[in-house]
Amino acid sequence: MKKSSAKKSKTTHGSLKGYDSVLSGLVDLLEDARKTSTRTINAIMTATYWEIGRRIVEYDQGGDVRAEYKAGLLGRLSKDLTSRFGRGFSVDNLETMRLFYNAYPPERISETLSRKFGALVSSTSKSETPSRTFNLSDLSGMFPLSWSHYVLLLRRSHSAEARAFYETEALRCGWSVRQLDRQISSLFYERILLSKNKTAMLRKSGQSKSGDKVTPEEEIKDPFILEFLNLKDEYSENDLEEALIQQLEKFLLELGGDFAFIGRQRRLRIGNDWYRVDLLFFHRLLRCLVVIDLKVGKFTHADAGQMHLYLNYARDHWTNKGENPPVGPILCAEKNAAVARYALEGLPNKVMAAEYRMQLPEEKMLAAELKRSRKLLESRILVSEKKGSR
Repeated sequence: MKKSSAKKSKTTHGSLKGYDSVLSGLVDLLEDARKTSTRTINAIMTATYWEIGRRIVEYDQGGDVRAEYKAGLLGRLSKDLTSRFGRGFSVDNLETMRLFYNAYPPERISETLSRKFGALVSSTSKSETPSRTFNLSDLSGMFPLSWSHYVLLLRRSHSAEARAFYETEALRCGWSVRQLDRQISSLFYERILLSKNKTAMLRKSGQSKSGDKVTPEEEIKDPFILEFLNLKDEYSENDLEEALIQQLEKFLLELGGDFAFIGRQRRLRIGNDWYRVDLLFFHRLLRCLVVIDLKVGKFTHADAGQMHLYLNYARDHWTNKGENPPVGPILCAEKNAAVARYALEGLPNKVMAAEYRMQLPEEKMLAAELKRSRKLLESRILVSEKKGSR
């Protein structure tokens, strides 16, 4: 009798017309609500930390002995707040909140609030800080990134210009904290300042990638910054190679943490001719050999052909079982984008051309050009979206 009842109930449930559609809609609604709730809570928390930083700074300004007073204040606050609210209020965290407030001062917040709330802000006293005029809910709208994003920006970005750039790009491209960390580690800001085609680099950074899959284009930097070599005026390819070997530790840091050095001037024989590979590395994440060829002049199509030869040989004779095919970046002093495109496009091997620079960019002089490039990219995207909507 019970079995018959259960079967009847199941049949009745299955016969509900459109049930699956209703269930799917409710699941989407609840998941969206959870995401919205998480974003809202995170934004309120970030605004709260900014307010904590403000109060610490304003109270600290009354101290007589700067370093000792600040250390004593943060230590006492950490002890009392932790006893009441638990973890999250260490001295280091409180110092980060203080730095957060200093990096995003009331003047900057006021400007943003003015744009958002218009006349409401203009009617307030200029001497009032935003936190006194607006509640945490209002302030939370000023910090669209997560607190973890801001902590990373504070700890890793060494200038206000770099921090503003990474903040804007993280919002535009939807970077996770891990992706932001990767971009900062690769000196993306400095490289884009050096790049001749800033718009293309900005467009590339905004392209979505599946998961955390790494590609040679991501891992092989362009341009390389080799200021630590101290090479000036005229120098040969041998001079460049020797300097890189002498400064191998710094060069590995410039390459990235997943590169392992294998050797220099690696010999290979093809037919009756002998060749030498300048530098040979292995990349742990790409799981492949990286053959580097050094050029002190312009990149040419002949360089691509030579590297293609090296990679064919390396794939057949140097690649171990389970490894991916080798890649071949050509480090050159100058690269014409059109020549590089037609020389490298369609090759079965992954040959790449990357420029190197012996000096870091003059940040302030190039920042305006970067700003123009971003506006150009945004206008192109807007035009493209308008055409697509027709």
